[in-house]
Amino acid sequence: MSKHTTFKKDAARVAPDLTHRRIIRYNMSRYDAAVDRGKERYSDLELAKNRASAVKKYVLQHLPDLLMQFEKKAQSNGAEVYWAENSEQLIEQLIDLLNSEQCQQLVKSKSMVTEEIELNKHLEKVGIESVETDLGEFIVQVAGEKPYHIVTPAMHKSKQDIAKLFNQQFKTDPDLSAEELTAFVRNLLRDKFINADVGITGANFLCAREGAVAVTENEGNAYLSASFPKLHVVIAGIEKVLPGIDDLPLFWPLLAAHGTGQQLTVYSNLFFGPKKANEVDGPQRMVVFLLDNKRTELYNDAHLQESLKCIRCGACLNACPVYKNIGGYTYNATYSGPIGSVISPHFKVFSSFNHLSFASSLCGKCNEVCPVKIPLTKLLLYNRQKAQVYQANTVKATNGILYRILNNRLLMSFAHGRIKTLLAAFLSPFLFRGGKKLPPFPSKSFSEQWKKNKKR
Repeated sequence: MSKHTTFKKDAARVAPDLTHRRIIRYNMSRYDAAVDRGKERYSDLELAKNRASAVKKYVLQHLPDLLMQFEKKAQSNGAEVYWAENSEQLIEQLIDLLNSEQCQQLVKSKSMVTEEIELNKHLEKVGIESVETDLGEFIVQVAGEKPYHIVTPAMHKSKQDIAKLFNQQFKTDPDLSAEELTAFVRNLLRDKFINADVGITGANFLCAREGAVAVTENEGNAYLSASFPKLHVVIAGIEKVLPGIDDLPLFWPLLAAHGTGQQLTVYSNLFFGPKKANEVDGPQRMVVFLLDNKRTELYNDAHLQESLKCIRCGACLNACPVYKNIGGYTYNATYSGPIGSVISPHFKVFSSFNHLSFASSLCGKCNEVCPVKIPLTKLLLYNRQKAQVYQANTVKATNGILYRILNNRLLMSFAHGRIKTLLAAFLSPFLFRGGKKLPPFPSKSFSEQWKKNKKR
């Protein structure tokens, strides 16, 4: 079954699910109210967004230089910096690193880029336990699921759902309150932090001038993941770089206001490197992985380059009427919603995921709420044009093959009818829209039937 067909089936199943819609509507309404209050703190929000957009534009104009500056400064701070062209290369380097540290268990804070490379799955294969320490990520990990939302991974679950899940997995009281459930996870994770060999975090921003990693969060799990274990590993996409720390007073509040409605998230930390000789706390070693994973392809496309401005606040997801109705899992990609519909086809196989570019009403609400002014509807339309060109080229090539086959009686009669039917089923999605299919072929060709009936 093609990704497009799966998408349509999942959307048709999820959209009428009233329970799912009730939970999402309730959770998003709370975020919307908080975000509205957060935006009211700005005397001129539009000015802040224009400034942030300008900084990100500057970053894109000087991205190679800023990344090299970050690497040089981070190394001078005592950190190690590795570059990875794709997820396979990063996984290989990381596992070699973990094996050298004899790592058996690690703690990991919330990180979308580690979801992008499916880190937990690869670590499990080599016998390394990876424990998610963000509450939402922990919940979906226990449930055997992927994050539902960029900011709130367990948005699709009610308190009752979580209590039932914990009762099944940990034999807790099925009637625990939200506070009691949180306290249970906190106590469970405390031992994990103390005993972990390695801590992995993402990065909200990389400060080039100082070689610092900026991480902002609400639970303290990233801070503990970075400071308790002897090795702190940072995995970040190359687009996360900013010119310097003096840009954070602009970006941290914008991220908080648009993501959760806060003036500033509870924990905002800067990691400069491993602990110094005169310091008591902190990791003995700090390693930063800079991941490309097709980001340079977006960077080199003048039309799509602006998608790398994204600061992963999740505002466009919360505003999108399509996302609200079909849910995060329907996209079948790490990044969902409008920004996911722009970048996911390029991070994955474009021919298999270009249908996501059509998963938008183009109402423009995503453009309106984006704190760095990414023109998402324009980028979605560009993707649609690329998809149509790809479709046209595919149809042209397919038609050429079909013409040669249909124009040759020997080739037409060569394969059994069942094989022709299977081939037609495979080609139908490339030739037709709307689920139309070619009719099944008879088991015997016309020539075979003619010869058989002529003998009677």
